[in-house]
This record gives sequence, C-alpha cells and structure tokens, in this order.
Amino acid sequence: MQCDLIDKFGPCGLLCEKCFAYAKGPIKFYSKKLKNNLGDFDYYAKRFTKLFDEPLFDKYHDFKELLSLFSSNNCQGCRKQDCHLFNDCKVKQCYKNKQIDFCYQCADFPCNNTGFDENLKLRWAKINKRILEIGLENYYNEIKDQPRY
Repeated sequence: MQCDLIDKFGPCGLLCEKCFAYAKGPIKFYSKKLKNNLGDFDYYAKRFTKLFDEPLFDKYHDFKELLSLFSSNNCQGCRKQDCHLFNDCKVKQCYKNKQIDFCYQCADFPCNNTGFDENLKLRWAKINKRILEIGLENYYNEIKDQPRY
C-alpha cells in the first residue's frame, strides 16, 4: 500500500487526489456528474431569472464554465507530471535530485527553496511535520475524508 499511497501525494505533502485538477479525483467525478445532470440548463436559467425573480440565474454561464473546467482537468499527479497549480513550485525537481519521497526526509527541511507563497509554505511545513510525526498511512487516514480547500 505504501507505494500506491505515495503516488496519491505530491512530494510537498499535498494530497493530489483531492485537487480540482486531478483526473481521478472526486472534484472531477462529481463535476462531471453535475454537468451531465444539468444537461441543457442554460435555457431554464434564463427562464428562472424572470419566473422566480432571481438574478443569480443570470450567472449560470459563469458557473457552467467553472464546472466545465472542474470536469475536464486531467492532471495525473505531481509525481507523474508538473503541477498544474503552482507554476513556481521547485519541490518536484528538488525531490528528484535528492532522491527522496517527501520534503521532510531532506536534511535541509524546512528550507526556503519551495517557490511557494507564504500561506502555502506554512501549510507545506505543517503537512510534512505531521507526516513525519504519525507516518504517511496514518496521515492519509486522518485527512482523506476532509476537503483539501
């Protein structure tokens, strides 16, 4: 299970399978289901704006575009391709060069060579410390049912 479990995570410690860009994740799965269930709702959104006097239906087009994005992403995870979210991420190349699975395994952890903004850097450090503390399988079980965002 350890190898399969490692592939669910980026080397930074974020759980790829919960990312909106992940091809096999629940966000894509449920977005596709919702998009299919809504069908051709555009026509009805226009009608409902007037019928219910609800201006939110005027924003359906924007919602549909976001839903299309969520349902079409095909990221295979940070261990198989470049991250789709953080263009400045330096972790992927670093972990490959150092031949480690996660940042906490590096002698330089925590470092300033992540390319992350301050918020993500704090989250990255916290995640890696927690994985080190309780192990990857326990960490996965702790967070697998929680939202990523």
